[in-house]
Amino acid sequence: MKIENITQLRALYDYPRGRAKIKVFQSLDKHAINFIEKSPFLVISTASKYGKMDASPRGGQIGFVKVLDDTTLVIPDAKGNNRVDSIINIIETAQIGTLFLIPGVDETLRVNGSAYISTDSKYLEMFASEQNPPKACIVITVKEMFLHCAKALMRSKLWHEDSEIERSELPTMGQMLKDQIGGNEAIETQEEMVQRYQKDL
Repeated sequence: MKIENITQLRALYDYPRGRAKIKVFQSLDKHAINFIEKSPFLVISTASKYGKMDASPRGGQIGFVKVLDDTTLVIPDAKGNNRVDSIINIIETAQIGTLFLIPGVDETLRVNGSAYISTDSKYLEMFASEQNPPKACIVITVKEMFLHCAKALMRSKLWHEDSEIERSELPTMGQMLKDQIGGNEAIETQEEMVQRYQKDL
């Protein structure tokens, strides 16, 4: 059966109760701020005005996302491949969702809100000491924040050593791209790719 409306959905899933229902806040509290300041990684989700979806990983040193106050975050837009899919979506819709992770912690933090792209020096100066300072920043106004339970990461055993695989179990990025898009370029080894990326971190 294809679920086509909310009535059908709620016949399958009960309504949230207790803490799950009331844990959503419109600003950051001390626990959310502490979580963000200890996080070296998040995923941002955006959508274009045509509904094209995008999810993009962002990483840096612990606390690389700056908390300005209880409703404002600044994310540096680190050097990438210039596709700028998420940036374009933010310009078009000014909406963003984020999921913060901390290695070794199974709980995650979800922060949603409005966003814009800024080249204001007051933001860029926060990241001036980085090896490759950003050209722009994502400034988020928090509209919704809540802690997400540990079940997904517990099920996946994401941080467990026995969940890790050898990188050699997957083809190199160079090989996968060669298979996908062809071309006459020599296939880059994993070691060559890592060395090249190190310059852009």
